[in-house]
Amino acid sequence: MSFVPDLSVLIQFAVATFILAITPGPDMTLFVGRALSEGRAAGLACMAGALSGCVIHTTMVAVGLSALIVASPEAFLVLKVCGAGYLIWLAFNAIRHGSAFKPEKEAGGSSHSLFRNWAKGVGINLLNPKIILFFMTFLPQFVSAHDPHAPGKLFFLGLLFIVLSVPITIPMVLAADGFASLLKKSPRVTRMTDYLFAGVFSAFALKILSAHARS
Repeated sequence: MSFVPDLSVLIQFAVATFILAITPGPDMTLFVGRALSEGRAAGLACMAGALSGCVIHTTMVAVGLSALIVASPEAFLVLKVCGAGYLIWLAFNAIRHGSAFKPEKEAGGSSHSLFRNWAKGVGINLLNPKIILFFMTFLPQFVSAHDPHAPGKLFFLGLLFIVLSVPITIPMVLAADGFASLLKKSPRVTRMTDYLFAGVFSAFALKILSAHARS
């Protein structure tokens, strides 16, 4: 299948996705926090909403990047280099500031319906400009501007990102109490994920920068 990248690319992409999925952030805070306050079903509904938003983001970004490849492969290369710089910046901030993870049980208050929890997940995803910026700079690192099958590969990788995230995120939501307590009581665990995040994305950034320099 022409839209499926090489095995080496898939392995690299899977590693990056795994690191990203286990790194706590605003979305994970929402999932775990809602699971703590309203139960696992509420947390899973929020997660499903965020993943629905990711499908929309993936489609929009893949269409836009595909159009850019057709219009100007050189401009796509420039985007990849800029994206490498952005990944380095993310790595630097992960080490400097760490992950913000503060899930708390809501005191009192009424429970939300599963639909409202799902909508909350969609909203936090679609209204976060960092998500689309990340996808615009992350996905291109795994596709060549001169690959005739690049558009299909962008779609494939975007959807693969979502598929690979699900089996990693669901156990965290199902074990919300234990997951939240682990990160609160063991700051070193959180810092380890920060350094893993920084290391993986720095490596990808340097890879594209060195490849561009040789071309």
